[in-house]
Amino acid sequence: MNETYAFIEAEKTTHGVAFLCRLLKVARSSFYAWLAEAKPRAARRAADQALVHEITVIHVGSRQTYGVPRVHAELRRLARAVNRKWVARLMREHGIQGVTRRKRRSLARPAPDLIGREFHAETPGTKLVGDITALPTGEGWLYLSCWLDLATREVVGYSMADHHRADLVIDALDMAHGRGGLQPGCAIHSDRGREYTSTRFQYRIRELELRQSCGRTGSCFDNAAAESFWALLKEEIGTRVWPDRATARADVFDFIETFYNRRRLRRHKVFGYLTPTETRQRHTLAA
Repeated sequence: MNETYAFIEAEKTTHGVAFLCRLLKVARSSFYAWLAEAKPRAARRAADQALVHEITVIHVGSRQTYGVPRVHAELRRLARAVNRKWVARLMREHGIQGVTRRKRRSLARPAPDLIGREFHAETPGTKLVGDITALPTGEGWLYLSCWLDLATREVVGYSMADHHRADLVIDALDMAHGRGGLQPGCAIHSDRGREYTSTRFQYRIRELELRQSCGRTGSCFDNAAAESFWALLKEEIGTRVWPDRATARADVFDFIETFYNRRRLRRHKVFGYLTPTETRQRHTLAA
C-alpha cells in the first residue's frame, strides 16, 4: 500500500488526490494519514542508514565473522544504546551475516506447484500468478512486481521500487488482496526467486490465509502466464529506456490502470471479447 500512496503523492499535482484515490480504491483519509507520517518515516530511514553504516564497519572489522549478538555487543561497547531487534532486522534486510558452526537441522521444503501449467481459473480470486521484471532508467533499474488473476487476466496488484527485496512482492500482494477479492486458500503462484521464498513473504501468505505455489527452478514455462504479460507490457508500452524512475512509474501506471485493465480486449472462452475489468464484472453478475 505504501507504493500506492507514494504514487498518489508523486502524481497529485497532475491528476488530483480525489481522482487518484478513487481510481486506486483507497480512502483519502488513509492517504493523508500516510502523508502526515512522511517526516517521521524519513527520520527512521535516516537512522536506519546511519546504523547500517556502523554495523557494516563492525562486521568488516571482525573479518565478517560477527553475527547479531557480537555486533550488538560491540555497539554497546561504543556507547550506542540500540535495541538488539533493530540490529537484527537491519542485518537481515542487508544480508549481513556472521559465521556459525551450528549445523542446519533441516532445509525448508519448497512450496508445491498448485498450478501445473493450468493457467486458467473459473472464478476470480482463486489463482494468481506473479513475477518481477526490471525496467531500465537513467537513474538505474526500476523493479516491478505484478500479480495477475488467472480468471480475468486483470493485474490486481503491483508494486514498483528501486530494489527487489521481499517488500516489493509483499506490497504487490497486499494490493491484490485489498482490491482483488482473494478467497481463502487462493493459490499464489510464482517462481522460486529469493523474494518469494523469503520467510517474510511466506509469513504474509499464511497471515492472509492464502496458499503458496512455486514452479520448478529454471523452468520459465511453469510461470508462462506472468512471462507472457511482461512481454506484452514491454512491447505495447514502447519505451526501451526511461529518463528516470518517476517517468517509468507513470508510464507503467498508465499502461496497467488506463489501458490494460480497462481498455485492452482479450477473448474469454465463455464471455467473448472483454477487457479484464469487464471480465471480472461479468463473473460477478454470473455468480
